[in-house]
Amino acid sequence: MAINPADVAQAYTSAANGIKSGGLSSPDEAKGGSFADVLKNTIDDVQSTGRESEKMAIQAMSGEAELVDVVTAISAAEVTLETVVAVRDKVISAYHEIMRMPI
Repeated sequence: MAINPADVAQAYTSAANGIKSGGLSSPDEAKGGSFADVLKNTIDDVQSTGRESEKMAIQAMSGEAELVDVVTAISAAEVTLETVVAVRDKVISAYHEIMRMPI
């Protein structure tokens, strides 16, 4: 399964617009899903994106995939991981802020 560069660009643009507007919206939020559900889905996405990039790299080594597809898959995995790290940093920052609040 090849990753479509247009889909990657659209996902990146959607994420960037969500960050600029103050929050990302997901189907889970629209349905009233919990933060834990959103977090679980995000981690699942990170894992699947990582697996896809590894799969593409293996296919490239065997000559079954184009280099452009490999680079696109690895870039998508990198962007996903950077997003998760940014969210993690924000959660930790919020936790520290809450802990500094006087009771």
